[in-house]
Amino acid sequence: MVHETGFYDVLGVSPKASADEIKKSYRKLALKYHPDKNPSEGERFKHISQAYEVLSDPKKRDLYDRGGEQAIKEGGMGGGTSPMDIFDMFFGGGGRMQRERKGKNVVHQLSVTLEELYLGSTRKLGLQKNVICEKCDGYGGKKGTLEKCSNCKGRGVQIKVQQIGPGMIQQIQSMCSDCQGQGEKFNSKDRCKNCNGQKVERKKKILEVHIDKGMKDGQRMTFQGEGDQEPGLEPGDVIIVLDQKEHSVFQRQEEDLTMKMTIKLVEALCGFKNTIQTLDNRTLVISSEPGDVIKHNDIKCVPNEGMPIYKDPFERGKLIIQFQVEFPEKDWLPKHLMFQLERLLPPREDVMLTDDVEEVDLCEVDERTQQRNYSKEAFEEDEEGPRGGVQCQTQ
Repeated sequence: MVHETGFYDVLGVSPKASADEIKKSYRKLALKYHPDKNPSEGERFKHISQAYEVLSDPKKRDLYDRGGEQAIKEGGMGGGTSPMDIFDMFFGGGGRMQRERKGKNVVHQLSVTLEELYLGSTRKLGLQKNVICEKCDGYGGKKGTLEKCSNCKGRGVQIKVQQIGPGMIQQIQSMCSDCQGQGEKFNSKDRCKNCNGQKVERKKKILEVHIDKGMKDGQRMTFQGEGDQEPGLEPGDVIIVLDQKEHSVFQRQEEDLTMKMTIKLVEALCGFKNTIQTLDNRTLVISSEPGDVIKHNDIKCVPNEGMPIYKDPFERGKLIIQFQVEFPEKDWLPKHLMFQLERLLPPREDVMLTDDVEEVDLCEVDERTQQRNYSKEAFEEDEEGPRGGVQCQTQ
């Protein structure tokens, strides 16, 4: 039994979630709450990264499940990696060492349909990016006029001292606001008018994203050197992450497509013929012969009608169909005709009744009361054990 569920709740998954489910949830949340996209959500992004760092490691997850967050802290297994490093490692950024040599990578989530992943597609994505200022060639102002910042004395940081108690002081170090941590700055008259001394300017860049047949949800495409530019650094990359939308009919399982098909009882017993509209707008006809009984939840497949195989698009997976058999409503057949139907169906089994048996009534279940009772049980079972039960609806 899991000791606490805090990290699971942060990622929005259950304690029984698979590694893939945890990875997928982290990917969506990290992209949504990244400080570059939501500057006010830095603390939430930190919690998301911390939860993923623990739950993505089998040993840390096992320790957390047995003892909670306190066990992680006591075991010295948490907090060793920064949220940005976790993000970069997950999305192929390469971590802190790469950020020192290159500008930071930019990650964008691109929403795509199942049809686009099936057929392939080309999308144009407009991005705003920093580029080296053309007017000052990334210098920030008139050459030779750069001066040491008088506010921080060229250190790039400011140190503030404040008293937090009797005989106790605290030093707080922060980036110098005047020179933005550079230690040097231009006078206003010498500053580049085009970039206002920032050395870079904002421009729009159109990227053409080619979605190949068979690509998957979460797959990444890297555009090298297309990230923000910064003087003295190699430009970072733009990383596009595909995010597949839900489809109304098909669900994807690797190279297979799955769907549900509802058929009537007469079709399940006596054969049927039905059509399926494919993702490339072809119409498939599927059928069963009379006597080939299809049971409720039976699973059949159509070979080579699933998703194209990535980089081998002429090969495809399977189309898997789960059948839902629709039974007739109550009193669909007059009682005096029931014996004729029974004669056609396989014989029923005889039940031996003895004198000590007890006959009871079979009632419909009141689903709303049942759901309330289940919720109540889940809330109270830790304290007093399960209470209540299924309520029957009297006729």
